[in-house]
Amino acid sequence: MPETPFDQQRYQVRLDWGAAGLARLAPAEVVVVVDVLRFSTTVTDAVVRGESVPLDASAHAVSINGAALAEAAAASGATVLLGCLRNARAVADAVLDVQHRRGERTAVAVIASGELAGREPGAPLRFAVEDQFGAGAIVDALGTLGIDHTSPDAAAAAETFRGLRGALRHLLTASGSGQELLARGARDEVLNAAAVDAASVVPVLRDGVFVAYPGR
Repeated sequence: MPETPFDQQRYQVRLDWGAAGLARLAPAEVVVVVDVLRFSTTVTDAVVRGESVPLDASAHAVSINGAALAEAAAASGATVLLGCLRNARAVADAVLDVQHRRGERTAVAVIASGELAGREPGAPLRFAVEDQFGAGAIVDALGTLGIDHTSPDAAAAAETFRGLRGALRHLLTASGSGQELLARGARDEVLNAAAVDAASVVPVLRDGVFVAYPGR
């Protein structure tokens, strides 16, 4: 497939949004799906508890787009990881391990899920600030490990995370997605999602099931 100005192929660490962004950045050896509120965080917490999480109808019910993105990424043959604020550093460690195992430079596509503006097919994608922060946290953590050849899109997300890290609890609760969850009485869930590097486990998709990386 010929390169375009928007596929970020010249960079090792790339960032885009939603299904169109996933397709635009392909191929990549590692895809990190970021759906902070709430798919990535929910599955991460389940894997921390020692559970395995099938990518099935119940997973799609938790997230309209996060589960679908993971499914599409798996079809590309990439290693599919779930990333969020809670496990950003652990995701970076897992990416570095994948690179060591491969023995060569590994392309990383960080895909921020965003939110669909409605449940009907073809609904437009809405920017989700929580996914911008989650993606930025992962890019920032990758940079500290020396995986720092980042696209402008990825660099901007990392800088956003660094600049606003101290206000994450407020910003997530004030966000549109956060307000939706607060209205359902799930304030603790939003605050839990805002805890940076609180988890040292990374969900990886193996044979249709999320398990703790490396998982076999």
